[in-house]
Amino acid sequence: MALPFTETAMGQASPHPMYATPNHDEGAREDFVREMMIHVTRDLMPGKRTLYENVVKPRFVKQHGRVPQDRHEIRRAMEQEWFNQAWGSLRRLTQEMMYDSIGPSVERQLPDLIARAKRVTAKNGRNHAGSLTLDPALAIPRYHTEVHIHCKPGGYHSEVCADDVLAGAEYDRSYNLFAMGASGPLNDDMGRSVGRFAQRRFPDLRPKRILEMGCTVGHSTLPYCDLYPEADVYAIDVAAPCLRYAHARAEGMGYAVHWSQQNAERTDFPDGHFDLIVSHILFHETSNAALRTIIGECHRLLSPGGVMVHFDAPQYEDMPDPYDHTLGDWSTHYNNEPFWGTLHDQSLPTIMRQAGFAPSAAFNAMAPSVFIEENPGHRAGTRLRQYSVFGATK
Repeated sequence: MALPFTETAMGQASPHPMYATPNHDEGAREDFVREMMIHVTRDLMPGKRTLYENVVKPRFVKQHGRVPQDRHEIRRAMEQEWFNQAWGSLRRLTQEMMYDSIGPSVERQLPDLIARAKRVTAKNGRNHAGSLTLDPALAIPRYHTEVHIHCKPGGYHSEVCADDVLAGAEYDRSYNLFAMGASGPLNDDMGRSVGRFAQRRFPDLRPKRILEMGCTVGHSTLPYCDLYPEADVYAIDVAAPCLRYAHARAEGMGYAVHWSQQNAERTDFPDGHFDLIVSHILFHETSNAALRTIIGECHRLLSPGGVMVHFDAPQYEDMPDPYDHTLGDWSTHYNNEPFWGTLHDQSLPTIMRQAGFAPSAAFNAMAPSVFIEENPGHRAGTRLRQYSVFGATK
């Protein structure tokens, strides 16, 4: 049972015992960044389409005798315009300000957070059903070590001290800010929404074991404990600081999950071990080669009749207007997510078929956001009203 959401004296969210609650000034800076993000996304971003439709596209047609054919031509043409340059600068600035506002606050509390994590996970005679297994010898893949993902200094796997939980605590705060509050106080809307989709699409599925790949701090993991209370839930990631935090966060909230530091490309679980495998925004943070390897690992790990459900942004083939491709592809070039664009060029049905899934067993669908359904008037709700999911049954 999750703890109730509470407010501190400063008005900042404090939804669980591991939360790195900001003080007044830290919270004020964070609020400013959130408002600026909303302004850049909700108020300024539509001007980019107006610019494209009324200036850039007509000029391109006049010069070339045709409309732009793909996102690359549109991006190159748009990059010459001052409004687009200003928008991109502000968008990148808000990303950097997110870490600048949250990082020092979490660093200030790091010794206490580490102590809290030890206390909340200590056995002390209590019956803790969850577990944490770390692998200091795990080779972190190059698609993490060579890029500071999301522009986060050091990425999510880097450790700054013994028993480090810094990256996890930062992510817990930064994701809420990035989603502009539209993921709920526990940042769990992805897991709630994708999990509910799985329940509705596969009503006869009664999983004994569930695996989340790329769990980070468990925002999306814990809803599966509620949705499938009879199942044992496992979660893997390559980032030890995030897993330490995820374990303490879950234990403090009363959830039992088996966390382990593993690369989703090659896990140590036996064949057919899971009845449901899920992921949430994992694949655009991996290489194209890793995408294929991970889908193959899912096929190996699934039991007969098992299901995999993965959420990532919609494939470009499902978006007929190439201008729409440029909006997400901005992250490829300016937000340290180099595989975003090429992931969304892939044929996921082909990759699943090559991994061993029958074409008739594959699916591609949209999962409505539970949070937006519950809060239809949320001012950031236009950002993500539904999640693009794909997967297959074995």
